[in-house]
Amino acid sequence: MNPAENYILSQNEPYRSILLHIKSVVEITLPETELKYKWNIPCFYSGKSPICYLNVPPKKGYVDVGFWNSAHLTKHLDQMVTEKRKVVKSLRYESLEVIDDTVLITVLQDAYSVSGKGFYKKKDED
Repeated sequence: MNPAENYILSQNEPYRSILLHIKSVVEITLPETELKYKWNIPCFYSGKSPICYLNVPPKKGYVDVGFWNSAHLTKHLDQMVTEKRKVVKSLRYESLEVIDDTVLITVLQDAYSVSGKGFYKKKDED
């Protein structure tokens, strides 16, 4: 078993189920991505470009689905959290029931479509 899968399976409930669900949605939505283990968390990549990461911050009570290239994202920004972060925006889930697959899929597709653009938006990209 690879370390990313081990991370997911070693989580307590409800986080394990949330992570497994998100992992399956990513794999179905973006089958060309690869699950890697970077910075001690599972990360989905398209080639060398990061798409998103999955994290269960200790004592926070949610699963964080973070997107590095958030400066270029345009979909469902009102549902994303920045929380004092300059580059990353994320979708957060406390339970399986609160996951809106339509929103998750749309944001994943949006992130994939801008995956090669980097972390910051250049002034001439508006």
